[in-house]
Amino acid sequence: PLAPRAGIEVITFQFALHLRTMKLAIVALLVSGATAFTPSIPYLATRSAVATQVFAEPENEEGGLDLDLEEMFDMFDAADKGQDFDKAIKEVKKEKEE
Repeated sequence: PLAPRAGIEVITFQFALHLRTMKLAIVALLVSGATAFTPSIPYLATRSAVATQVFAEPENEEGGLDLDLEEMFDMFDAADKGQDFDKAIKEVKKEKEE
């Protein structure tokens, strides 16, 4: 009479162990699935930095030359001839004033 009952207890224990393992596997799967689609902290930090960078005003370091198309071509021609930049820009601006 002890042998059949011991066998049932072993089967019941194995089933309970299998059931517990299945529950842990399902919980692990749900947790990993939930964290797979959450944004990471570096993503949030870089996103705000990029948004600030995109909408920031451009820095005007040199002030620019503000040349029209004809003046640009004159500057390209001067560069092709190997003329000094400062001298060429003075000549181009002088021509514009005339």
